[in-house]
Amino acid sequence: MTNVTKQDVFNQVTDALVELFEIDQTEIIPEAKLYEELDLDSIDAVDLVVHLQNVTGKKIKPDEFKAVRTVQDVVDSVYELLKAE
Repeated sequence: MTNVTKQDVFNQVTDALVELFEIDQTEIIPEAKLYEELDLDSIDAVDLVVHLQNVTGKKIKPDEFKAVRTVQDVVDSVYELLKAE
């Protein structure tokens, strides 16, 4: 996944949230809070990390994901991971 954009990552994260948790796509906006607004819990967050690892082929460290609160935080984390080749 070279030359990936943040929009590409956002689309992947959106697809994952819809597919894994049946969240309405219209609710998935960059500033949506994962826990409060999208009703994810810590187990869901782990599932999301595993899914994104499979999609990107990159290992996501749990520490990097602890600070994630919004959809944009997820996008930024995955984007930085992909850039750090």
